[in-house]
Amino acid sequence: MIVEAKKARFDEPLRLKSGALLPQYEIAYETYGELNAARSNAVLVCHALNASHHVAGTYAGEPDNVGWWDNLVGPGKPLDTDRFFVIGVNNPGSCFGSTGPMSVNPATGKPYGSSFPVLTCEDWVEVQARLADQLGIRRFAAVMGGSLGAMQALQWTISYPDRIANAIVVAATPKLTAQNIAFNEVARRAITTDPDFHGGDFYQHGVKPKRGLRLARMIGHITYLSDDAMMEKFGRVLRSGSIGYHFDVDFEVESYLRHQGDKFAEYFDANTYLLITRALDYFDPAHMHGGDLSAALAPAKARFLVASFTSDWRFSPERSREIVKALIDNRRDVSYAEIDAPHGHDAFLLDDKRYHAVVGAYFGNVAREVGASPGTGVAVELPGEPLVHQGDADALTSGFAA
Repeated sequence: MIVEAKKARFDEPLRLKSGALLPQYEIAYETYGELNAARSNAVLVCHALNASHHVAGTYAGEPDNVGWWDNLVGPGKPLDTDRFFVIGVNNPGSCFGSTGPMSVNPATGKPYGSSFPVLTCEDWVEVQARLADQLGIRRFAAVMGGSLGAMQALQWTISYPDRIANAIVVAATPKLTAQNIAFNEVARRAITTDPDFHGGDFYQHGVKPKRGLRLARMIGHITYLSDDAMMEKFGRVLRSGSIGYHFDVDFEVESYLRHQGDKFAEYFDANTYLLITRALDYFDPAHMHGGDLSAALAPAKARFLVASFTSDWRFSPERSREIVKALIDNRRDVSYAEIDAPHGHDAFLLDDKRYHAVVGAYFGNVAREVGASPGTGVAVELPGEPLVHQGDADALTSGFAA
């Protein structure tokens, strides 16, 4: 499936939850499949921490640049693009084509850098709703996401309950634990204490805080995998076959983490990492309701599929069950799958037959609801300018958890 990235421009200022104003901005997005005549078969896919709008397929001339959820989205796949019109969206604050810290601030003519405002899941959902308006989509058949993307799907049901029929919430949590916030803070400190960070305005110095980004990625990657998965993949295997009695790489797992850190530091933006992890920290819909998640989810009208993975210790199944309970308290239609998988938090990105069967069966029901049989779509012309792709293929298809 050959796809093309596009951009949507918005000149109407966006008032953020923080009170700051984003005067104008652009959003990178991709679409897969065809929108039907009734415009009722649209599905929005929200991305996780360091992913992008490139959800599925490849770009012309770039056969190795595969979308980060290509095993799940596409013709004949669990989210079947022969039936659904799927939109992959890149949030503001990102470094993959949407307006973010690397973008030029029209007020100064320089990159936003440290002046780019802090964003929340509520802000992202507002932008996604504006994109839907621009594309002429009044109501989504479904909004889907894993991890941070699942938080956005959940927020959709609160912010726009009449514009979403189904929410697919995978590997989620209703709010971060203190431990999760702590992991994010250590990662951020690794970046902000890098001498090349320059208070977030490193662009003007022609440098990049790669040391901090490497450490942040290594910390994060450890939390995305389970202990069993790491033992199965690496064990205590020595890289050279014998102990070296030094402080350089001795174990294979050390080599793997350094490789992941080096790769990440080449393509990701440090300020974007700070912004997105902060949005993770701040997500807590129950906060405005005295900690009552049931009250927070009372506005939701959608049907739900909630899925978790037994070995996910960062966003454990217990957290998904909190969401399920709150929905049941509100007598909402909810299906819950707790999948026995050894891969940890990253399981939502992997090709697990049981997981994909659950998602495929759910979307089969959604397809029947909207009358989306294969081949029923029609070509509907949509606005948007082509986007020149940024980022290397290997980087964009590896480890998008949180």
